[in-house]
Amino acid sequence: MMAALDLEEQEQVETLKAWWKENGKWLLLALALILGGYAAIQGWRSYQSNQALAASTLFHELTRQIESGDPRRINDAADAVTANYGGSAYAPRALLLAAQVNIQTGDPARARTQLQWVIKHADEEGLKNVARLNLAGVLLDEKNFAGAQELIEAPHPESFDGLYADLKGDVLSAQGKKEEARAAYRKALEKTDVKNTYHSLIRMKLEALGDKK
Repeated sequence: MMAALDLEEQEQVETLKAWWKENGKWLLLALALILGGYAAIQGWRSYQSNQALAASTLFHELTRQIESGDPRRINDAADAVTANYGGSAYAPRALLLAAQVNIQTGDPARARTQLQWVIKHADEEGLKNVARLNLAGVLLDEKNFAGAQELIEAPHPESFDGLYADLKGDVLSAQGKKEEARAAYRKALEKTDVKNTYHSLIRMKLEALGDKK
């Protein structure tokens, strides 16, 4: 009976993981994209109003291409924003969007390059942290545990503690370090609102590792 229950829990965890991989990161990314509101996007000190308008137009084209679902067009549009307005608030947002498309369509190498650019060049800490989390996820999928761990250990705002702790648990769990993974997931639970659906996913990961508390 216990074995059957564990199997059922494992299946539920995998289902939730699949949902998060498909949808959750988009929700996180959407949150990051609006961090600071329009002030963050429009408040460029080094750009004239006509440049801001041109960059805005390119970014709008990117969002239009995302609706098309064509990775080549999406990447071309993101590259255009970065090449012409790399110092703007639009550039890291464009590359985050393109990177997510590349992750989902099976081009992790290109996604890595884009996410590394965001980490290096973005002015906003929220965007840098979203890029780190996504890049760590890419490295985890590639079983580059050391690389993922290094990103996870980077300093970050307290508001990101839950996300970092959860991903740390994933990295440790993938290496078979169950007790350390449980500790990371417990921290993630503490830092995540109990009303958040994501809280349930973390709880199920813990239970799959034998933590029934």
